Amino acid sequence: MSGSVGQRAFQNARLQKRQKAEILPMLSHALQLHKMGLLPEAQAAYRKVLQLAPNQIVALHMLGILESDAKNYQQAEILLSRAVAADPRSADAHMSLGVALNGLRRHDEARASYRRALALRPNHAVTLSNLGNASAALDLHDEALHSYDKALALDPNLAEAHNGRGWALCRQRNYDEAITSLNRALSIKPDYAAALANRAVVLRELQRFDEALADGNQAIALAPDDANGWLARAGVLLQIQQIAEASRDCEQALAIAPDSIQGHLVLGLCLAGLGRVDEALASFDRALDIQPDLQSAISNKIFTLDFAGDATVERHQQARQMWWERVGAKIALETPRPHDNNRDPDRRLVLGYVSSDFNAHSAALIFMPVIQHHDRAQFEIVCYACSSKVDATTSQFREIADRWHDASQWTEDRLADEIRADRIDILIDLSGHTRGNRLGVFARKPAPIQVHGWGHGTGTGLPTIDYLISDPVAIPHEVRHLFAETVVDLPCFVTLTPLPAEIARAPSPAISNGFVTFGVFNRISKISDEAADVWSRILERVPGSRLLIKDVALDDRLIRENLLARFEACGIPAERVELLGATLRSEHLASFNRVDICLDPFPQNGGVSTWEALQMGVPVVAKLGNSLPSRAAGSILTALGLPDWVTDSNEAYIDIATSRALEIGELDKVRLALPDQIRAAAAGNPVSYGRAVDEAYRAMWQRYCSSGA
Repeated sequence: MSGSVGQRAFQNARLQKRQKAEILPMLSHALQLHKMGLLPEAQAAYRKVLQLAPNQIVALHMLGILESDAKNYQQAEILLSRAVAADPRSADAHMSLGVALNGLRRHDEARASYRRALALRPNHAVTLSNLGNASAALDLHDEALHSYDKALALDPNLAEAHNGRGWALCRQRNYDEAITSLNRALSIKPDYAAALANRAVVLRELQRFDEALADGNQAIALAPDDANGWLARAGVLLQIQQIAEASRDCEQALAIAPDSIQGHLVLGLCLAGLGRVDEALASFDRALDIQPDLQSAISNKIFTLDFAGDATVERHQQARQMWWERVGAKIALETPRPHDNNRDPDRRLVLGYVSSDFNAHSAALIFMPVIQHHDRAQFEIVCYACSSKVDATTSQFREIADRWHDASQWTEDRLADEIRADRIDILIDLSGHTRGNRLGVFARKPAPIQVHGWGHGTGTGLPTIDYLISDPVAIPHEVRHLFAETVVDLPCFVTLTPLPAEIARAPSPAISNGFVTFGVFNRISKISDEAADVWSRILERVPGSRLLIKDVALDDRLIRENLLARFEACGIPAERVELLGATLRSEHLASFNRVDICLDPFPQNGGVSTWEALQMGVPVVAKLGNSLPSRAAGSILTALGLPDWVTDSNEAYIDIATSRALEIGELDKVRLALPDQIRAAAAGNPVSYGRAVDEAYRAMWQRYCSSGA
C-alpha cells in the first residue's frame, strides 16, 4: 500500500516537472505577445497554458486583466477569483479583481478586494487610487478623496488619482478645486481622454460652455470608443439647446455601452426636450432599472410626467413618493435634529429662499416679486444661490436680500448646516424636481417650517416639506389628500414680475394684417400631438389665419424641420406657420404684438408664457386637465377674471379660439382692457400678492408655535 502511494507521488512529481518544463516557455511566449500588444494572440496563448495548468497564477491573472481591459468584466471576475484562490497573497491579483468587480458595479466587493491588496502591500498608490474610484462610485466622496490624497502623497504624478480626485470634487460641487485636479492630471498626461471628459462636465457646471465643448470634442477624438466623451459633450450640447445633436451623441454612447446609466439619463433629457415624452420616460426607467435610487433619474421622470397626457394626479404623486422612499427617507434617517428657534408667534421671522434660478431664468420672473414685496419689518430675507450662473438678474436678487450666500459649490451637508446656523424659521424651495434642485437639503429638515412653491410648484413628495403654495383651480380640494404637503391657497399659484416700463403694446395685429395670427410662445416640448391636431383644426376653421411659434430650441434646424413636418401631417402647410428662435427678452415680449390670440399647450400648460401674453394684452385660450401642470393656464386666467377663455374639452377649445378670432373689434377691446384688469387682480398686483404671501407665512409660523411639536 505504502509502495503504491509512493509510486503515485513519484509519478505526479515527474508529471509536474514535465508540465513545468512545457508551461514555462508557453507562458513566456504569451507574456511576450501581451507585451507586443498582440492581445488576441496573447489571450489564446494564456488559455493554452491554462489547459495544461488550470491554476497557473500568472496566466489566470494576465488573462483576467485582458478580459477586464476589454470590459468583459464577468469573465474577468471568474479568472481573477481563481487567481486569488491560487495565490491568496498576491496583492496584484486582489487589486485586479477589484477592478473587475468595480466594472460589474459591485463596488462594495471591489473595495473589499482593494483593501485586501492594501493589507498585503500598504503603500501602493495605484491600489489606493482604485479604492478611491470604488468609493466615489458609491457616492462616498470624502472616503474617495482620502484614498486619492494618500495615493498622491506616494506618487504625485499619478494622473489617474488626480482625475479621480477631480471627479469626486465635482460630485461634491467643489468645481474650482475639481478643475485644479483635472488640470494637474492633464499636465501629466495631456492625451488623457477620461480627464478631458470629466473636465468638460465641470466646465459645463461653471457655465463655461465653449471650453466644455472643446474638451468633449477632444475626448471623443482621443477615445472614440469610450462612452464618457460622447456623454460629456452631449451634456454640454443639451444645456446650450442643441438638443438634436445631443441626442445623437447619447445614441453613440449607448451603442458603445448599452448599460450606461448616464447614457440613458441624458438621452431621456434629450427626448423630453424634443417632446418625445413616452420615449423619455422609458429612458429614465432604463436608468432606474440599473440604479433604482438614482436621484436625478427619478426627478427628471417626475418633471417629464408633466408633459404626459395620461398622467393623473395619482401618478404624479406616486413618482414623488418613489423619490422619497428611495432617496429622501434615507437622508432623513441620518439627520434627525430638533430646532430651537424662538417660538414667539409675532416676532420678525427669518425666511430662507433656496434656488438655482436667481438669474436670467423664467422661474425668476415668478418668484422675484414674491421676495421683493415682503414686509421687511416682519421678515428678514436670506437667499441661497445654488448655480454658478451669475448675471444682472442675480445682482437684482442680491440687492433685495438682507443676506446672500453663494451656495453653488456647497455640499448638501454644508448647505443644511449653514441654514441652521442662519437660524432660518421658514425655508422655501423654489425648484421642486427641476434641474439644480437641492431637495436633499430639505430632506434633512434644517428649518422648523419648510415650504415649496413658485419655481415648479407641483409638489415634491417630501414629508419634510410642510406646505405647498397653490390655489383651488391648480389643485382642487378633492385631490389634496394625495399630496405629501399641506396645500396653502394664494390668489394664484404663481404671479409674474410686471413688464418693463419701456415695453410698448400694440393694437390687435389683425386690424392691419387682414388675417388673424395665433401664437404659441412655449417650449416646443410642450406641443403634444393632441395640441398640434387641435391647433390645425383651428387654422382650418379660420380662413387665412397663421400660427407663430417661438422657442429658443427653434434655432436648431432639425427641430424646426421636424415641427413643420408635424403640422404638415395635420394638414397645415409650412407657409402658414412661422417659427422664431431665441431673442433678447425685450424682443421676445415685442413679438406678442404680432399675435392676436395665444393658444396654450396641453397637457402641460404655459406658466410664464401665459402671464407674458396676458401682460402684453394678448388673450389666451386654455384647456384644463387632470393634473396641476395641465391646470396652470386655467388657474392664471381664472385668477385674472377670464374664466370664459378656459375649457376642459378640445371641441370647446376650438370653439373659443375660432369664435373670438371672428370678432377682431372685441379682441382689440380685450387687449386694451387687460393691463388694468391684471393690475386690479390680487394675482397680478405684486404688492397685493406679496401681502397674501406674508399672511400665509405668518399663519404657518403661528400654527407651528401653538403646536408645540
